[in-house]
Amino acid sequence: MKKVLKWLGIIVVLLLAGLFIVGWSFHEKKPAANPSAEADALAEEMLLALNKAAWDTTAYMQWTFRDANHYLWDKNRHFVEVTWEDYKVLLHTKSVSGEAYKAGELLSDKAAEKAIQKAWASFCNDSFWLCAPMKAFDPGTVRSIVEVKDGRQGLMVHYEGGGVTPEDSYVWLLDENNIPTSYKMWVSIIPIGGVEATWNDWKRVETGALIAQQRVLFGSSEIPLTNIKAGMDWASFGHSADPFQAIAQ
Repeated sequence: MKKVLKWLGIIVVLLLAGLFIVGWSFHEKKPAANPSAEADALAEEMLLALNKAAWDTTAYMQWTFRDANHYLWDKNRHFVEVTWEDYKVLLHTKSVSGEAYKAGELLSDKAAEKAIQKAWASFCNDSFWLCAPMKAFDPGTVRSIVEVKDGRQGLMVHYEGGGVTPEDSYVWLLDENNIPTSYKMWVSIIPIGGVEATWNDWKRVETGALIAQQRVLFGSSEIPLTNIKAGMDWASFGHSADPFQAIAQ
């Protein structure tokens, strides 16, 4: 038995070593930030191509992330309804407060706080996958024009603060029309630097902004965002009244 355990231990060590070597071979050192007016101008051209003006005036958005987390977002008032499994959270994204329900029952104390914090973390991640290019000038960001490992030139947006993972950096690769085709990531939740995700199939939502309909990580792992819809009134989403009345007082 001891001999079997010894060999199992050796196999585990070898597998971990192999994974480390493979991971390191894909690792890419983060380009040095060099904020400049040229980088800001390129970011502005990207946002113009995506019609950020229409995004800014869009009142409401809905989408589903990975067929699991469902969102209805009141952008102007910073409210979002987050639903998953049998949970529903009405969240104020600025104060990270609100109401949480499980199977229709209002939660309180630690159970409510836990659900609210989960909704907040999920919203930060899942809304970034929805509209990351639109956040190029968010507070706490700096922009640089950089060259990545394979020689391509891109727009690096570094987040010095905000969200739940500050200090993350993204290098956007743009096409000839300044539409993003992918970004390379240097983020705290992925130990390998320079992982690339493509952003494809850009389409205009109902309010005129361009939103990517497909995102693919590692060249084959799709990150599905479905049920994407924009609107200027609640009737567009099947509501006859404000769904955030409970926390809007």
